[in-house]
Amino acid sequence: MNYSFEYIDIILLAMIAGFIFLRLRGILGKRTGFEGKASPQFEKVLKNINLETQKKENTNFDEGAKKDFLNGAKIAYETIITDFGDSDNKLTTSKPLLSNKIYDQFNVALEERGKKGHFAEITFIGIDSAKIREHKYLGKILQVTVEFVGEVITCIKDKDKKVVSGNPEKIKKIYDTWVFSRDTSTNNPNWQLVDTLS
Repeated sequence: MNYSFEYIDIILLAMIAGFIFLRLRGILGKRTGFEGKASPQFEKVLKNINLETQKKENTNFDEGAKKDFLNGAKIAYETIITDFGDSDNKLTTSKPLLSNKIYDQFNVALEERGKKGHFAEITFIGIDSAKIREHKYLGKILQVTVEFVGEVITCIKDKDKKVVSGNPEKIKKIYDTWVFSRDTSTNNPNWQLVDTLS
């Protein structure tokens, strides 16, 4: 009798295994069709599709992209204003955010301030508003003009720490129009300040 029970167990296990196999095959399917290496022509088509998709993503400046851009522009604005106001009269943290032209212009202003023995004290309070005035493509370059309204406490002091201009106790509104630029033909997502308008 024991032998007959063992045979029944084996048959039941075989049936369960077969059932599981059929279920897995039904869910996962089976390998069919061509599975070799794709032809060079096909790979070329795929590459072109990927390049076109990437190009569209880079040049798509829709509402979502504008929102993300403005969030980054606000951070850049605060970073640059604060760095320009540091008492060491040197640009450090904001350098990657500036084009060579703007970096040189800011450095000239800082050098002139330093030659007079003056230094700035700037406390950044916040940004009241940041609005995109326009955006345009110059070939593959996307330029975005932003109007900022910010609040700062700022003053210029001489070497004896006497106030030359500004007020160290008064919040001042500042109005800036800045132009940011990015090369959309590259994967580099970083923007740079390329112009400041009055």
